Amino acid sequence: MEKEQAGHDGVSRRGWKDSLVRFFRSRDGAAAIEFALLSLPYFLIVIAILETFIAFTGEQVIANATDTFGRAFRTGRITYNLGRSTDKTEAQFRQAFCDEIAILIRCSSSEVATPAKLYIDVQNFASFATVPSTIPRVSSDQYADIDTTKFKYNPGGPGTINMLRAYYRWQIMTDLVRPYITTIRPAGGGMPTDFLIVSSNVYQNERYP
Repeated sequence: MEKEQAGHDGVSRRGWKDSLVRFFRSRDGAAAIEFALLSLPYFLIVIAILETFIAFTGEQVIANATDTFGRAFRTGRITYNLGRSTDKTEAQFRQAFCDEIAILIRCSSSEVATPAKLYIDVQNFASFATVPSTIPRVSSDQYADIDTTKFKYNPGGPGTINMLRAYYRWQIMTDLVRPYITTIRPAGGGMPTDFLIVSSNVYQNERYP
């Protein structure tokens, strides 16, 4: 009887060990587990790629609009405060700019009246050497926001040297790197939730009549 019990215990131990080995060697459901572990970073990368592509398209839309209106100012098709039918006020110009980029970027009526995302700076200068090459910022700190108080709407007249610069705050969701490398950050030093699209056009107006 004792030998029979001992034999039974040995078989039980071997059965338990065999079951444990089979458990660790089993590949049932491995694909599902691997997919669950890898799907989040995979889809995050895919979404980031798509968002980067759309943001790049937004940059091109802003750049094209800046070139278009820079040409319009240069040739006198748009003027300011010259008593002509081609004159546009700042509000009218902002509306025209918003209409130009409407294929991808929509401006609300409040955005046209009071800039919150889209900023347009049009100024004239005495010479090309005095045209600024940097973005105006609220302070000289390493991390600072743009200084919108320096923006103007003064396109100049015939023969003047001008700069048209457009800024747009593009909202981001999955950009994991840019918030840590950009030096344009909101007041208070927090991490930005957008990146700043900047497009510049420097030109000299034709001496139109």
